[in-house]
Amino acid sequence: MNRTEQNSLVVIGGGAAGFFTAINAARLNPSLKVTILEKSREVLSKVRVSGGGRCNVTHNCFDPEELSTHYPRGSKSLRWSFEQFQAADTVEWFENRGVKLKAEEDGRMFPVTDSSDTIISCLMDETKKHNVKVRTKTKVNRIEPLEGGGFLLDIHKESPMKAGTVMVATGGFNRLKAYDWMKNLGHTINAPVPSLFTFNFREKILKDLAGISVEKAEVTIPETGASQAGPLLITHWGLSGPAVLKLSAWSARDLHDLEYRFTAKVNWLYPMIEEEVRTALVELRDRNARKLVVKQDQFPFPSRLWERFTELAGITSGKRWADLSNRELHDLTQQLVHANYDIQGKTTYKEEFVTCGGVSLKEVNPDTLESKKIPGLYFVGEILDIDGVTGGFNFQAAWTNGWLAANAIAFNHN
Repeated sequence: MNRTEQNSLVVIGGGAAGFFTAINAARLNPSLKVTILEKSREVLSKVRVSGGGRCNVTHNCFDPEELSTHYPRGSKSLRWSFEQFQAADTVEWFENRGVKLKAEEDGRMFPVTDSSDTIISCLMDETKKHNVKVRTKTKVNRIEPLEGGGFLLDIHKESPMKAGTVMVATGGFNRLKAYDWMKNLGHTINAPVPSLFTFNFREKILKDLAGISVEKAEVTIPETGASQAGPLLITHWGLSGPAVLKLSAWSARDLHDLEYRFTAKVNWLYPMIEEEVRTALVELRDRNARKLVVKQDQFPFPSRLWERFTELAGITSGKRWADLSNRELHDLTQQLVHANYDIQGKTTYKEEFVTCGGVSLKEVNPDTLESKKIPGLYFVGEILDIDGVTGGFNFQAAWTNGWLAANAIAFNHN
């Protein structure tokens, strides 16, 4: 391997983690020859679709310890990493390059332009500024470590390529077989299963209410005891929103083992408990005796959703509050606080899919992201067994991984 090849970094994967590593490594060490290889036609595709095309860059949680609690897998490793580069550093990094971020009420942070193109343009401009070469439609089939250091990359339908250092930033895969090229290098792979998905009903009892959401509900899975609270969204297929997505992330392996057939128990009025809801309904009955049960002003529900709750409780549309029996009041309370839904499947967002699983963190140096098995081989982003809940946390892990790896690589080549 000649001197130029030895002083080269090849990043496999043109996503957020790969770009951030490449840009910062080249910036910190201008003599380093850096190339990004992306197998598809476009780079930064997940950045483009994130947040509905607005790009949820990070979360405005600026305490490293608290930030690390949002990762079902990888929180221990990230706890120290965030001391080096956390969400506040991400905000500063982008603002130093003319991209100002804003925080929304739920803590998610977006560019003030509300366009992912702003983030993509920033990253692409940085590659040009620091002479990072970007190659698309370039698939790496195999990584072969060379005697004496460096690597030979087997590239699909092209000549092999040599590199002094290799960074794998391909993102997560949803099939275990897709990790074979990592297993062939001696790395342990924790089997991938989906994370961040919606819960699908078998009976479409709420299908016609798709798009309706409540500000705060609690969703519990009795089979596992896991629960999460937050905004809840009704979809054509079942339930979604932050409460469900967070629960799916924390329970990813358990729900996979249950083959995505389980009960979702919903308290639509969280944090109210059964006794408080029953008392409120009794007061409604006394105060609105002459009014129809389908009309109420006590709870923050859209009228169509409230009418569905009364229907599911067996209350006829023409019934007045004064005629509501104790049994019907009990059944309505259950629909509001202890509603049980039979879940028979999931829906993942293909463009934004997140997996639980990947290269075992036990085999990667958390300070540098370098393989403990093969010197000069690094891993960043979702190829690792790291995943966060919804809200910008997965991107933050990518920025942090990329920063640490870039610093290590840049200074190793000085």
